[in-house]
Amino acid sequence: MDFNASDTLPGPRAEDRLPHTTAAAAKIVIVGGFGVGKTTMVGSVSEIRPLTTEETMTQAGIGVDDDCGSDTKTATTVAMDFGRIRISDEFVLYLFGTPGQERFWFLWNGLFEGALGAVVLVDTRRLDVSYEVMGRLEERGVPFVVGVNTFPDGPRYPIPVLRGALDLNPRIPIVECDVRRRASSRDLLVTLMDFLGTLLNKGALV
Repeated sequence: MDFNASDTLPGPRAEDRLPHTTAAAAKIVIVGGFGVGKTTMVGSVSEIRPLTTEETMTQAGIGVDDDCGSDTKTATTVAMDFGRIRISDEFVLYLFGTPGQERFWFLWNGLFEGALGAVVLVDTRRLDVSYEVMGRLEERGVPFVVGVNTFPDGPRYPIPVLRGALDLNPRIPIVECDVRRRASSRDLLVTLMDFLGTLLNKGALV
C-alpha cells in the first residue's frame, strides 16, 4: 500500500498521552522469579494500558520452568511488561517488568540499562529464587527495595525473619504487599522513591 503525505496515522489515546506538565521521568524495573506477580503489579498500577508480552505456557516448559506455587498460571512473560505512573504532575515513572524464567534472564541486561532503581518481588513459597535476582542487581549497582507479595497459600513470616532469610542489608526496605491492589503497588513504588531519595541525600546515588 502506498503512503501519501495526506494520510494520517492514529496517535495515542487521550488517556495515554504524556501530561504536558511532565518535566522528568525515571525508569524502574520490576524483577523477581517466575510467577511472583511482576505482570500483575505493572497492570494494577499503570495509568496507561500496559504493554505485555505474555504467551501461553506449553508442554515445552515442563521440567524447564520452576512453576512451584504457580500451578494455575497459564501464560508467562517472554520479553517484558511496560507501564507508566505519575508520581506528581512533573514526574513520571516508566515501569519495565522482567521475564521470570531463568532461560529469559539474558534479556535482563538490556532492561536494567538506565534504570534508576528496582522493585524485587518475593514469594515466600520460593525464597531461594530471589537470591540470584538480588545478586544481579547488586552486581550492576541498581538500588532496590523488596516487596513480599502475599499469596493466599503462602507462609507468613515476620519481616525481621524474612530479612535474615534473604540475607538483606539492613538499609534496604522490605515490605509486605498485594500487587493485585493498585494502592499496594503504588505504595511499594513510593517506598522505592523514598529509598532512592535517602541514597541521593547521602551521596550514595550517582
